Amino acid sequence: MKDIDILCVGEVLVDFIGHQTGVLINDTRDYHRYLGGSPANVAMNSARLGLKSVLVATVGNDGFGEYIFERLTGVGVNTSYIATINDKPTSVVFVSKTDSTPDFIPFRKADAYIAEHQISADLLLKTNIFHTTCFALSKNPAKVTILKKAEEAFNLGCKLSIDVNYAEKLWNSQEEAIEVIKSYCKFNPLVKISEDDMLRLFGQQLPHEDIFNFFHSEGVDTICLTLGSKGVKLSEKGKDIIQLPAIQIDVVQDATGAGDAFWSGFLFAYIKKRPIEKCLEVALQLAALKLQNVGRLPDNINILSELL
Repeated sequence: MKDIDILCVGEVLVDFIGHQTGVLINDTRDYHRYLGGSPANVAMNSARLGLKSVLVATVGNDGFGEYIFERLTGVGVNTSYIATINDKPTSVVFVSKTDSTPDFIPFRKADAYIAEHQISADLLLKTNIFHTTCFALSKNPAKVTILKKAEEAFNLGCKLSIDVNYAEKLWNSQEEAIEVIKSYCKFNPLVKISEDDMLRLFGQQLPHEDIFNFFHSEGVDTICLTLGSKGVKLSEKGKDIIQLPAIQIDVVQDATGAGDAFWSGFLFAYIKKRPIEKCLEVALQLAALKLQNVGRLPDNINILSELL
């Protein structure tokens, strides 16, 4: 038995989400503060689902860093592997409030300073799933650390996972991003992508079959493609594609973190060894809960009882 259900490696930061709905950042007048970062969201959601969740990340020695520790420990995430550094402030992102893919401006400092000593072989031996993001892989030294430790995790028997949340403004070039993603895909991770991610990554609207074939050809067995209000498609190598509709919502309050909620639900059901279609159903339920709330999933929702 492995002690850690999911080891999330990558960015933790403070999101300032706009208070005005449906406008870009240039027209947003004021913001509300939330804990952010895709791996941090997955770690928090997983802990609230009852999983043993660990976050490996780096924050600054400042008030935002203290806020992050407080929020994570409050929901039961193991924060023992989060480093605090003195010479870089905690990373901050300003985000527009929208029912679709949000506009954002990142101010990245501490989040990229993830060092190898934070992820020991002993930690990996205890881990079921090793999860990271394209955001985390976009900047050194985190990129070098994560790729090296992903290979080590794979060789030690961990199942890998990645959210390919590609955004052009985070990378030196599109070509570099594709090469780094390919490097990670060699370890056969569970892959979560969105239509928007793929449009940005490949610079054109590709048929879904071509997207699936790209990842399959790089060594990935299972790819989950989220389609926003149109639901989700999942391709497993050698099997028929599964497609499920999204859960209909009357009013979308905020789309920020919906992808993280979706993937948290998917990984939760996967760890519980549910059939792959059930993993998608749980993922869609958790995403629907998130879309009805601004920021993270609210404290007063018993996530587990909502899903099972």
